Amino acid sequence: MMAISRQSLKQLNQLLRHAAILSTLTLLIFSNFAMAIEEPKFTLLEKEESFELRAYQPKLIAEVLVDGDMSEATSKGFKLIADFIFGNNTAQFGKSEKISMTAPVAVKASAEKISMTAPVGLQQSNHGWRVYFVMPSQYTLQTLPKPNNSKVQIKQMPEQKFAVIRFSGLVGEEKMTQKEAELNQWIERKSLKALSSPELARYNPPWTLPFLRRNEIMVEVE
Repeated sequence: MMAISRQSLKQLNQLLRHAAILSTLTLLIFSNFAMAIEEPKFTLLEKEESFELRAYQPKLIAEVLVDGDMSEATSKGFKLIADFIFGNNTAQFGKSEKISMTAPVAVKASAEKISMTAPVGLQQSNHGWRVYFVMPSQYTLQTLPKPNNSKVQIKQMPEQKFAVIRFSGLVGEEKMTQKEAELNQWIERKSLKALSSPELARYNPPWTLPFLRRNEIMVEVE
């Protein structure tokens, strides 16, 4: 019995070592994935613990308006814009073009009324969500392929300044509300003027472990 127990312990230690190696490789893969994806360019104006003040350069975004709760809206919006960047578009000379993925995927509440489409069995609401990707910096409004789906809208955004709070973990509406409150307190303490409602920016693929995820709440400020 003692010999069997020692053998089992040895096997368990081997499994733990393999798991540690696998975890390390996973971290490296995620790091390489993050490094390979372009993010919007900004100048860091101020940093205080998890809070930052950033000045963003002008950028192009692909945006959709969707209904449902935050989780449903993010999923719907991601699929619509992913469909656009993966080839459901018309590029120059009438061909389609695959557009590189960028980070983050951003979502914010919208007061705009969104029409429902059948056969979704949900009550229409005046509350919806805006979901958008920032387009790669190589494109201009003239060179970016045009979406074939009219739900996907391309917009040119000007220079903007944002107050940001950064955090990890999974994000539901309750946690988003909590982080919004923390960011709003920091904005008030810095005597900044908020110009927009908060938006949630997610930077990682959905299989990323919660403690490795990078999330941000962003508010445009004057």
